[in-house]
Amino acid sequence: MNMKSILLVEDNPDDEALTLHAMEKHNFANQVVVARNGLEALDYLFCRGAHAGRDISDLPAVVLLDLKLPKIDGFEVLRQIRSNESTRLLPIVILTSSNEDIDRIKGYSLGVNSYVRKPVDFDEFVAAAGQLGLYWLLINRPPFSD
Repeated sequence: MNMKSILLVEDNPDDEALTLHAMEKHNFANQVVVARNGLEALDYLFCRGAHAGRDISDLPAVVLLDLKLPKIDGFEVLRQIRSNESTRLLPIVILTSSNEDIDRIKGYSLGVNSYVRKPVDFDEFVAAAGQLGLYWLLINRPPFSD
């Protein structure tokens, strides 16, 4: 059985590198697809633009979604994912530096599964990202799993 991928939606190259490093430590790095803005993430999920030939039924196990993104922000990405029948049950984790109550409330109101604040400390960030990968790829049982 092929392991599902993780879609990392992250515009900060340092945070992207740290997340990929954490996934690599847990042997998940080859399963991470990176989108560097909200539009690219939606194009990937809905098989548009550069991803037009991709199989739309091949959804990632989880989307790790930053909020502050160029082109389309994380809340709008979340809104569009939840409003589409083919992706509305897709697990989404907001992974952000924001610790604002309003962002957490808005995220959960729009249907996010989890809200994780990015740790500032390098080792804590690597540990948190690795735990996210372990949980969503190996432990969690999504509604559409076999």
